[in-house]
Amino acid sequence: MSPMRFLRSRNLVIGALLTGLFTGAALLSFLWVPYDVTQMDIAHKIKPPSGVHWLGTDHYGRDILSMIMVGARTSIAVAVLAVGIGMGLGVPLGLWAAARRFSLLDEVIMRGNDLVFAFPSLIIAVMITAILGPSATNAIIAIGIFNIPVFARLSRSGALGLWNRDFILAARVAGKGAMRISFEHVLPNILNLLIVQGTIQFSMGILAEAGLSYVGLGAQPPTPSWGRMLADSQTMISFAPHMALFPGLAILLTVLGLNLLGDGLRDLLDPKLRRGRT
Repeated sequence: MSPMRFLRSRNLVIGALLTGLFTGAALLSFLWVPYDVTQMDIAHKIKPPSGVHWLGTDHYGRDILSMIMVGARTSIAVAVLAVGIGMGLGVPLGLWAAARRFSLLDEVIMRGNDLVFAFPSLIIAVMITAILGPSATNAIIAIGIFNIPVFARLSRSGALGLWNRDFILAARVAGKGAMRISFEHVLPNILNLLIVQGTIQFSMGILAEAGLSYVGLGAQPPTPSWGRMLADSQTMISFAPHMALFPGLAILLTVLGLNLLGDGLRDLLDPKLRRGRT
């Protein structure tokens, strides 16, 4: 990838900067945060932003900047693992369905995808976490389950357009099996689609994690979470707006950055779109 091509894409640059900012904050939180997020300081609760606490403190006197940094770690970890589950299971299913296209197996996989898509993703996540119990692990499972049909359908549609290409026919003549062809020849040619979709699902995973934590079904105390920070601040917005403003901005900017990154990667990796915009 040429650096000049990267820099010419405004969406890609802005998205990479925003994503890098919060990823860097999450990584930094492993080594250093301004204040211990598990320590309460009631004497300094609900303080506005100042030189001591740059983003203010919450109703327990905890530093909001420190909470956002550690919360970034939670949100990113949940989203990455959930997308990993979706890709790890969905892509092989989609490739398998494409390799056995128009067969009973293909029909079963696709109708299973339709069944999952029939329900809103957040409703499925709430239902699963309510059954299994509130925790970050169960949130990962719930969000990951919805990601499976997304990647299965995408990989199947991308693979179907390749199965009649000459290089696939040459591999079949050489005696390679359907699944070997799928992973050796089809998968590398749809990888750009999967990367772009992965960034989109990553942003949706962060939103889903925040939503689950907001209703008490995500990461549990004392682990900070952006969604729970919003839930804790909802009754204090009138006299402590900073408690809701900064975690809300963190969610907004992270999701915006990932969507811009995905849009920029799509333009960069898709030659048809690239030609159309030049």
